[in-house]
Amino acid sequence: MATLDEIERWLASAAIGDSDAFGRLYDATSAKLFGIALRVLGDRGEAEDAVQDIYVKIWNNADRYRVNGLSPITWMATVARNHCIDILRSRRRESGRVDMPADDTLRDAAPGPEAHAVARGQAKRVAQCLGELEAQRSEAVRGAYLLGQTYAELATRFDVPLNTMRTWLRRSLITLRECISR
Repeated sequence: MATLDEIERWLASAAIGDSDAFGRLYDATSAKLFGIALRVLGDRGEAEDAVQDIYVKIWNNADRYRVNGLSPITWMATVARNHCIDILRSRRRESGRVDMPADDTLRDAAPGPEAHAVARGQAKRVAQCLGELEAQRSEAVRGAYLLGQTYAELATRFDVPLNTMRTWLRRSLITLRECISR
C-alpha cells in the first residue's frame, strides 16, 4: 500500500508529464476510485468507463493538487465523486428524473477492488465516526457523498435552507476528519 508521501510525489511528477509516476499512481489508487465510482453509479461497466475518464481528469489537472495538509486521496476521491455525479445528472436530464437506487442496491455482493483497497479498520472507523454525527447530519453526508444527491435535493429532503445544508455538510466533514484522525 502506497504512502501519502508517495502519492503526493507521483501526483507532482504527473503534473510535469511523468507517465511512469502516473502509472504508479494509477496502480496504487485505481481500486479505491473504482469503488467510489461503483458505489455512486451502481453499474460495474459504467464505473469502469468512469474510472478511465477520472484518470484523464487527474492527469490533466494534477498541477491543481496542492500539498496543503489534506490527503491527495481525498482530492482524487473528490474528482471521482464529482465526475460520477455529473454522469448521474446527465442521465437524469436525458431520461427525465430518475430516482437514485436505494443504498442496498449500490453494494456489490461479490468482493471486489473496493473491498481490497479499503482496510477493514479504516472502514470501521469511518462507520463509527458517521455514527457519532447527529442522525440527520449522518444521513445528509451519506446522501451527498455516497448517493450523489445535490445540496438542493438534500435541503428539500430535510426541509432546511440551502445554505444551512451546506453548513451541515461542511461541519459534518470537519467533525468526521477530526474523528478519523483521533
